[in-house]
Amino acid sequence: MGILTSNVDPSSPTFAANAAAQHAHLADLAHEVATAVAGGGEKYQARHAARGKLGARERIELLLDAGSPFLEFSTLAGYGSEFTVGGALVTGLGVVSGTECVIAANDPTVRGGSINPFGLRKHLRALEIARENRLPVINLVESGGADLPTQADLFIPAGQLFRDLTRLSALGIPTIALVFGNSTAGGAYVPGMCDYAVLVDRGAKVFLGGPPLVKMATGEESDDESLGGARMHATISGLGDYFAVDEPDAIRIGREIVAGLHWRKQGPGPVTEPLEPREDPSEMLGIVSADLKVPFDPREVIARLVDDSAFDEYKERYGTSLVCGWATLSGYKIGILANAHGVLFNEEARKGAAFISLANQRDTALLFLHNTTGYMVGKEYEQAGMVKDGAKMINAVANSTVPHLSVIMGSSYGAGNYGMCGRAFSPRFAFSWPGSKVAVMGPEQLAGVLSIVARQSAASTGAPFDEDADARQRAAIEAQIEREQHAFVMSGKLYDDGIIDPRDTRAVLSLCLSAIDGAPYEGRRGFGVFRF
Repeated sequence: MGILTSNVDPSSPTFAANAAAQHAHLADLAHEVATAVAGGGEKYQARHAARGKLGARERIELLLDAGSPFLEFSTLAGYGSEFTVGGALVTGLGVVSGTECVIAANDPTVRGGSINPFGLRKHLRALEIARENRLPVINLVESGGADLPTQADLFIPAGQLFRDLTRLSALGIPTIALVFGNSTAGGAYVPGMCDYAVLVDRGAKVFLGGPPLVKMATGEESDDESLGGARMHATISGLGDYFAVDEPDAIRIGREIVAGLHWRKQGPGPVTEPLEPREDPSEMLGIVSADLKVPFDPREVIARLVDDSAFDEYKERYGTSLVCGWATLSGYKIGILANAHGVLFNEEARKGAAFISLANQRDTALLFLHNTTGYMVGKEYEQAGMVKDGAKMINAVANSTVPHLSVIMGSSYGAGNYGMCGRAFSPRFAFSWPGSKVAVMGPEQLAGVLSIVARQSAASTGAPFDEDADARQRAAIEAQIEREQHAFVMSGKLYDDGIIDPRDTRAVLSLCLSAIDGAPYEGRRGFGVFRF
């Protein structure tokens, strides 16, 4: 296996310009992350603390093993919408009592932790990650149930949350609920459908309808404690499996439950001892081009990701705008597909399809590093079978059964996003760098296509063509697509699992590969029909 050597010059003006652009993106990201961490804002944070309650992230920090990392998912959920950034929910991957778990914590400072459409999607995605990777789930519950003004967008799809919790249990994947506060209406079914329920005295309130609703529905007078308090559920209803005297006690009990699982991974495990890359990961910021129209060599990224910077490249001299090869990352074997020059031609599509099929034969997880403008267009390439060849690669991605990970480094346009295992193709984990862009095509191309269509339509009917109106429309469309393809917007819609600092990519992928090792997997030995 060859050792990658770097041609990056950290003292060059290009490196400095690239790094400056990435630092600007990271500053914007830090601002939005701070907004999510602030939840409902200073007023509601203070009110929550004054009640003697811990915040969502404080609860997570106490739950995790000391000094262990927490890989947060979908931090920017809801970005650009009417909802608070973060979706009133914190989700992520962390180690509890030596076991990797998926954690979901309601943020009660945001509308009482009520579930909104983005929080729902975020919770469902967390449960999907748990199911695919066979990871126990811990729900830290304090929620007023559905965000009622948006119930029309919530009620039907929210049923999937309860369905998925029970299906996890049926698969033998443990589910745990630590209830710190309200768990109201549909939210009451979270502890009701988890394998283990821990309720905090004088804190947990678990009921289908609170005292006001009970009064309206039945005329009955009741209070929170007799209707749904921890003591009642521990002694009368039987909903509570464990009675916690306070929040730290509930977290202690939760850790003990996980320790008692004696959970074991069923994946193939690492094949070698991990080795740090020979090249410096801190140089990542100067590698990706400030202008995404300018290509960069993905080998420079790979050299800073994989163990010992060792990379066994596949078909190095064929289909050169797609780099493929074998490596290990933190000891786990992986295959890598990385875009080199943006466009995917016929040779690249065939090369990618063959490499994916080999990875399935070798039962090897795949890492896709995106920086593509899509598959090549034009008469020469269409006549050469671009549609057939692109379909081969997409077929291979769609039917591959080894775990996939995706990192969008730069552009990810058109069907290139599909061939490189974008969100629609269900990668186990998908992350984006802060300056990346995802769309059907670039803003100028999209606006230009619409302009050409409008011009042809006018010519076919003999109508005059308004050049000034066309220029205004093109500018408006370009501005719209520029906004919509932004990494924050895409992440806000949960089209990835989060935006990461490029320098943290190796650490993030290491955590993901370790999580993937929770479940057994093997590659597909037979694919669908490939068009020849």
